[in-house]
Amino acid sequence: MSQRRTTSRAIALGSSGLLLALALPATAASAAGGKGCDDRNNNTYAKLLECVTLDGVLEHERAFQKIADNSTDPVYPDSRAAGTEGYAASVDYVSELLEDAGYEVTKTPVEFRFDYPAVLQQLTPTEAEYDSGVFTNSGAGDVTGRVVPVDLALAPPRASTSGCEAADFTGLDFSGTSDIALVQRGTCNFAVKVQNATAAGAEAVVIFNQGNTPDREGVALGTLAPYEATVPVVGASFAAGEALAAAGSTARVQVRQPETRTDYNVIAELPGENTGNVVMAGAHLDSVPAGPGINDNGSGSSALLETALMMANSKPQNTIRFGWWAAEELGLLGSAAYVEGLSQEERDRIALYMNYDMVASPNYVQMVYDSDQSTWTAPVAIPDGSNAIEDLYESYYTKVGVPYDDAEYSGRSDYEAFILADIPSGGLFTGAEVVKTEEQAAIWGGTAGESFDPCYHQECDTIDNLAHDAFDVNSDLIAFAMLTFSYSTESVNGVPGKEVPGPPFELPAPAGPEGTFEEAAGGGGLAHDHDHHHAHDTVA
Repeated sequence: MSQRRTTSRAIALGSSGLLLALALPATAASAAGGKGCDDRNNNTYAKLLECVTLDGVLEHERAFQKIADNSTDPVYPDSRAAGTEGYAASVDYVSELLEDAGYEVTKTPVEFRFDYPAVLQQLTPTEAEYDSGVFTNSGAGDVTGRVVPVDLALAPPRASTSGCEAADFTGLDFSGTSDIALVQRGTCNFAVKVQNATAAGAEAVVIFNQGNTPDREGVALGTLAPYEATVPVVGASFAAGEALAAAGSTARVQVRQPETRTDYNVIAELPGENTGNVVMAGAHLDSVPAGPGINDNGSGSSALLETALMMANSKPQNTIRFGWWAAEELGLLGSAAYVEGLSQEERDRIALYMNYDMVASPNYVQMVYDSDQSTWTAPVAIPDGSNAIEDLYESYYTKVGVPYDDAEYSGRSDYEAFILADIPSGGLFTGAEVVKTEEQAAIWGGTAGESFDPCYHQECDTIDNLAHDAFDVNSDLIAFAMLTFSYSTESVNGVPGKEVPGPPFELPAPAGPEGTFEEAAGGGGLAHDHDHHHAHDTVA
């Protein structure tokens, strides 16, 4: 590992109005020609992996943390969520570093619906204000009235079908002018629950979490898409739902009228000898409103950024392209807008796409998207060539002696748009809200009975919410994969390339996944009912 030093540099983050004094990575002179990592052509595995260090990646993470800390956004401070000051500052940080390094940088616009924070207050029989959030495609309104519980299952095992059938509302009184339906997560789509509640006469809907497992205790949030509700729909925790279910309960639910905002993807390109064969990798740059999102997804964003900076002086055979996506947490909007905006000819130029979303979860399992379906039957069509990406990741883990398992190839992150365009895709993942088993703790360490990321989508997803050992390995692997495919994608799409310069780096055959997941156990670290890689569920 190279010795690194830090230099203080002030970067003006223009659109956000913030000025950040950041310690940015610099490298000591290398014995190789007296050049530091930032100045030389890191065109061999030895050079690049010497220069992509955990220290360098963590400097970007600390920058993202400082951006969130310094944000005084009037709606979502201390956050890097789409539509906020913190996200704009993150775009400035990434794009300015890449421009300074010599990349061709473009910022592509992404329009999206911006929701204001929800209000959920209990008025009787006790007074309380609960953490909440707005379901995507909720209606707007301010409703104060009776809470009407709908077929709840509050006692274990809490096998809830609340609101899934119109019959669940039979005999319930929604005759008032301000009735609030209280439904519990479980079994069917959130949209079905809301449609049934609205048809019964509810003027607002509260969907609270199921409470049957530790990962279903917190605030339930998701999307109703493609259904658009006409009444306000907010989420609540299981504990809040229990309290609201009390006899004589009244409450206030407020969802403000949303507005349309525009944010930006950051795209950085370095042309290769073969401009018709593009190797692409991406990570979403936004957090959820609750916090700074340093694992989700500062981890993928930072590892990708350090790889790009350390490859800036390379002379690749294939064109390399990096993307930092806007509004992933709102439904994969940035990556979808990007791919949609490409002509078919431009899509055909992309040889492959690699996705990095949560690669340093504190209670991690090292996982690879399961394109060969050795563990998971994929719910999506898998583009030809994707298996070669999976094999490369798995062979690297095997080479460095790191056990791995399969994550469901589900399209629940920003690779969805690429696989829908039939572009070979793969990626890494270290787990979200699914609970770690005893078997997994014996293999990867950590704590059985806790989520892979206990701070998933919470305020505590800070600089202290990272597994440095997993982050170090995955940062190297992200760089290794980019360098490999920058020279040849023949294993993926049949386009011949060149050998990576330097001594041969022999990869063994993959050792195979550890096999610690069952299909009922949640997508390989991500609950099966997620619409994508985060909390915008369609299914309860």
